[in-house]
Amino acid sequence: MKSRTTFALIGALLGTALATMGAAQPVKDASAAGVPDPRHITNGQNIPSEGYADQPYIIKTDDGAWLCVMTTGVGVEGAGGQHVVSMRSTDRGKTWGDIVPIEPADGPEASYAVMLKVPSGRIYVFYNHNTDRVPEVKREDKGVYKRVDSLGHYVFKYSDDGGRSWSGKRYEVPIREFECDRNNVYGGKLRFFWNVGRPLILGDSAIMVIHKVGAMGEGFFAQSEGAFFKSKNILTERDPEKITFETLPDGDIGLRTPAGGGRVAEEQSIVKLSDDSLYCVYRTVDGWPTCAYSRNGGHEWTAPAYKTYSPGGRRVKHPRAANFAWNCANGKFLYWFHNHGGPFIGKMAADPRGASSSPYDDRNPAWLMAGREIDTPRGKMIEWSQPEILLYDDDPYIRMSYPDLVEEGGKFFVTETQKNVGRLHEIPNALVEGLFNQWDNHTISTNGLALNLPAGKPIPAETKMPKLPKLNFRDSKRADYGCKDARAGFSIDLWIQLDSLKPGQAILDSRDEEGKGIILSTTAAGPIKIALNDGRSESSWDSDRGAVRVGKPQHVVITVDGGPKIITFVVNGVLCDGGDERQFGWGRFSPNLRTPNGSPTLKIGPAVRSLRIYNRALRTSEAVGSFRAGM
Repeated sequence: MKSRTTFALIGALLGTALATMGAAQPVKDASAAGVPDPRHITNGQNIPSEGYADQPYIIKTDDGAWLCVMTTGVGVEGAGGQHVVSMRSTDRGKTWGDIVPIEPADGPEASYAVMLKVPSGRIYVFYNHNTDRVPEVKREDKGVYKRVDSLGHYVFKYSDDGGRSWSGKRYEVPIREFECDRNNVYGGKLRFFWNVGRPLILGDSAIMVIHKVGAMGEGFFAQSEGAFFKSKNILTERDPEKITFETLPDGDIGLRTPAGGGRVAEEQSIVKLSDDSLYCVYRTVDGWPTCAYSRNGGHEWTAPAYKTYSPGGRRVKHPRAANFAWNCANGKFLYWFHNHGGPFIGKMAADPRGASSSPYDDRNPAWLMAGREIDTPRGKMIEWSQPEILLYDDDPYIRMSYPDLVEEGGKFFVTETQKNVGRLHEIPNALVEGLFNQWDNHTISTNGLALNLPAGKPIPAETKMPKLPKLNFRDSKRADYGCKDARAGFSIDLWIQLDSLKPGQAILDSRDEEGKGIILSTTAAGPIKIALNDGRSESSWDSDRGAVRVGKPQHVVITVDGGPKIITFVVNGVLCDGGDERQFGWGRFSPNLRTPNGSPTLKIGPAVRSLRIYNRALRTSEAVGSFRAGM
């Protein structure tokens, strides 16, 4: 392993070289990856870095450019030489200009930058700075960490030329001491913190986020909570020495988890509502993200509560990863998360040591949901749509996180990083518009409809099974005649009415005498299950327990998505997420599964009231629209 000094020296040399490059840096064209699915992360545009790449955040400058700030370095996350840089693009991220060091690679660690643009066009960048060059930090369990990128001083610089250059001087943000600071192993003389949350302009003030850390230990940040700082004059004051800051909330305890939750409450993200209320969402290790509202500009907050799809409704699931909400120009919201409960949910939470994976794992795929304001007796609140898969990689161990959202010309773009490469992606219009319009969608899609047996007519016991697309096949254009991934999929949309959940009831069966094909049936555990067999292997997944009820019509859409190789169940307009019983409500199927085709005849059980089969994968929003349209 290289020493910190070596990392710093290499970083300084590389940073200087990058900073002096005069020509725009072209990035890979989206078509170069050759993956016919815009959700695959390799189809994004690369954002240049020095190696390590974190928090590639973008803001639009007054001259029309996109300005990106990033934490980068030649080592891994937290290594010496880690510093913050910026770069500009005038073609929506297709090419990027010079990398400009905001802090040098041979200086103290500088990390986790966020930007604020004020009405004059000036851009402020805020970040951690290890000004005192602290070499290591004590853990609460008497050990030490050599990583020193989340402590020291919170500082800012500014640019008056759209990010082409930055002020030579940095200025410190005074952040008030909280209880967690006083109780750390240094008694508050050294403080731990960082920030990933985007600042907001709120009336005539700006409000920004800070994640305070009370203890370093297991999981790196062993105790954390959210705080804010507000400036009432940064929007108009030109002299940075005269800018004032107020630390919020009132008192000396920040936003934590709900009563009975864990010690981790961090990476707060804020949006504003139409009445200037604030909504804050943040990660925990409890299996659910937490949220709170403020009606007075951040001074006071509602009691932290686990995030729900609607007030008092089903909880949203999310592991220990960034989960960000963003304001959109249409007055609605978008929310990035990972749609599973992490390894500590449910019974596993009783013994975290027995968990099979890290709480930082499973950040693939990334999911997106939309939000809209609703009026409640408690004031304006946000309700959320059912989610869609936004981005994925074929390797489930690849992680993507720390996104930012850019909206321009009616299009939406999102950044993300796997820590070694940052990318920019245009969100498909159909995906984002489907989310925004999900509440009002009462239509049944006809695109790709291969079989339609509507309700109101007798459902036959047998019918011709439509030929479904191959999921992969031999590529005769390859020299080795290897596999070509078709990225294909299909969906089954049906209304059923079960008299019981007795196991083994066949709902649909297209298997041939060799067992190849599809079987949809009830299981001993209660859910309904789909199994796909190609004669060489079998993949299966089932709905959440209790999702399908007996005695009345139930709408079920099963989607086999050959892009990310994921099976989803949408039951009565709700995407199964595993509930309190399992970490995942969606499941992966084998990438080696060749085809779901079996018998040319489909057997249909007596529980089926209507049936549609699509030769493509429906989006969640389409499944919801089908449910809302009724039988």
